[in-house]
Amino acid sequence: MEKFKACKSCRLLFLTGNTCPMCNSEDLTDKHSGQIIFFDIEKSEIAKKFGAGAPGKYAIRVK
Repeated sequence: MEKFKACKSCRLLFLTGNTCPMCNSEDLTDKHSGQIIFFDIEKSEIAKKFGAGAPGKYAIRVK
């Protein structure tokens, strides 16, 4: 099973690369817990409160 990296800035989860594809941060970690997936951030109140900038898979907690 592949291990996701989490961006410490925006909490986006992704598999490849050394920079976040969303915010271009290089501050990444593989220590995170919980996942949430947003499909339509415009209609989701939770996505707005979470601060999701685009649809995708996000870590709930980043260490």
